[in-house]
Amino acid sequence: MSNILSPIINPEELIQLKNSREVILIDARAGIGAEENYKNEHLEGARFIDLNRDLANVETDPANGGRHPLPSLERFSEVLSKLGISPLSRVIIYDDKNGSNAAARFWWMLKAIGHEKVQVLNGGLQAAIKTGFPVSSEIENFEPTEKYLISEWNLAVATIDEVEKARNNEENIVIDVRDKNRFDGLTEPLDLIAGHIPGAINIPFSENLDEDGFYKSPQVLAEKYNKIIGDKNPEKVIVHCGSGVTACHTLLAMNYAGIPIPKLYVGSWSEWSRNDRELATKKID
Repeated sequence: MSNILSPIINPEELIQLKNSREVILIDARAGIGAEENYKNEHLEGARFIDLNRDLANVETDPANGGRHPLPSLERFSEVLSKLGISPLSRVIIYDDKNGSNAAARFWWMLKAIGHEKVQVLNGGLQAAIKTGFPVSSEIENFEPTEKYLISEWNLAVATIDEVEKARNNEENIVIDVRDKNRFDGLTEPLDLIAGHIPGAINIPFSENLDEDGFYKSPQVLAEKYNKIIGDKNPEKVIVHCGSGVTACHTLLAMNYAGIPIPKLYVGSWSEWSRNDRELATKKID
């Protein structure tokens, strides 16, 4: 029997682990008021992580790496130690957007440094509460750990120049996981220009979920993505979104389906659209 953890954990399983000292529960909600929401109510025992402060190195100009570039390895090591996470910790992450907020991004970053025991909570905060996991507004007390030693990002990332080459190459697939209206250039709530990278295909991350907001089964996801990827090497597949966060939701879905994790284009549309690259936009008469 395999000891490899599934990248997805269900609320019922989390409840059984509630008192485990090995488990570190992380609240990865993001957006305006996320930390205040955490302070008002969070899953009991959960520690908060901030997308902009802890999971990215936000620059003043998104043209340089997008809205959420990866932090330095040194900075990420400090974040993990501050949270009390060691290489032996079993980390379980949730957010309030079915993993698409920052939970999957943190999962990807931990996987990328070689951390084995990391999972995302299926259904997120709402599902855990509905299942009966207790909530709290208390300050969570925990001790930091010794420095988490990190040598490199072990999962593949793509640069803007690699995406430029890949989008015109039939051997590659560039996947945009944003919703269809953003891809089609009908709306853009976050970046300056609406549209998509020419040559990319649109597979919204929301298609990874069923009608109840849970990840579809590994079998269903495997059938879907194997049809798209075919026999291509994962190195030939690049996944992106607006700023390299939501794309991790699809990378998580692929991993859950047993598919090797493709490349992440961290800069995504937020970088591409600010660098005088060719754009596919909706023309309005």
